Amino acid sequence: MGQPVERESGEAAQSELPPGQRLQRGWPVTHYGPVPKFRPERWEFRVFGATADGEKHCWNHEEFTALPYASVIADLHCVTKFSMIGAEWGGIPARTILDIAPPAPTVTHVMVWAEYGFSSNLRLDDFASDRTIFATHKDGELLTAEHGFPLRLVVPQLYAWKGPKWVRGVEYMTADRRGFWEERGYHNVGNPWREQRYSYQEEPGDGPEL
Repeated sequence: MGQPVERESGEAAQSELPPGQRLQRGWPVTHYGPVPKFRPERWEFRVFGATADGEKHCWNHEEFTALPYASVIADLHCVTKFSMIGAEWGGIPARTILDIAPPAPTVTHVMVWAEYGFSSNLRLDDFASDRTIFATHKDGELLTAEHGFPLRLVVPQLYAWKGPKWVRGVEYMTADRRGFWEERGYHNVGNPWREQRYSYQEEPGDGPEL
């Protein structure tokens, strides 16, 4: 667990950057607010809301990290315009959570909840992608606290703010509503290839119905 996987290097590993992005060497620390202190005896991951069985599902830290481990090679595109290419993210695939604690058939979106009440909304299809992962490791090493330890969500096809650090749970929703940054002027979808940075760029169908 947590060992690097083979991948291409050099130009062969470079993917085309989304519009407006620049290649980043290294991994800058970007977040809002203080870094939370990890207390394993208090840590809990919850799945709640419109679950298929109507129940809340919970795991403590030991139980959650014992779930099947997987790795994906994926880029990370920050809305501040840097892109980190070809990182290995290791952890628990979002699909595993959906399989263990399935949503009700009427669920269309999820809200991912993190420390301090931070939240990010996602379309169910983006959350259910085979490349979406609750990461505990990057490039074979445990995440640092500044980068989201013990758990951060990585959603490679969306801007990085859609994958919060310090995740604590997922809420299944039958209608969309905006998360923390979406309520503060960021685009509700956040597709970097369409350069969906800000809410004023939203088109009909991109945001919650009023």
